[in-house]
Amino acid sequence: MMKALSGFDLDEGNRDKCRKHGVSIHEIESVFRHGMIEFPDPAHSENEDRFIGIGKGREGRSVFIVFTFRHRDGKTFIRPISARYMHRKEVKSYEEALTQIAERRGSGNLP
Repeated sequence: MMKALSGFDLDEGNRDKCRKHGVSIHEIESVFRHGMIEFPDPAHSENEDRFIGIGKGREGRSVFIVFTFRHRDGKTFIRPISARYMHRKEVKSYEEALTQIAERRGSGNLP
């Protein structure tokens, strides 16, 4: 993450939406802490900039997260909108993309 962040913006609305898919807030936070691939989600950014993040949580499972940034009192917070565990085909595509990125960087190491 490039921005200086002050934490997460959570309430019952986004907690319930994430829990619906079986992903805990702790698992979402671990994806952000352990690194992920992040890209814009312009198709769903009509009222605010939304992003998609894909990474592995503390349990080692691949997680797909939709989030935005909220700004309050000069601070920036991550606002998870939805999160779910990825399906086998999605994980395979994600891992292939990581391999391609690593090869382009010339390191052979995955982020």
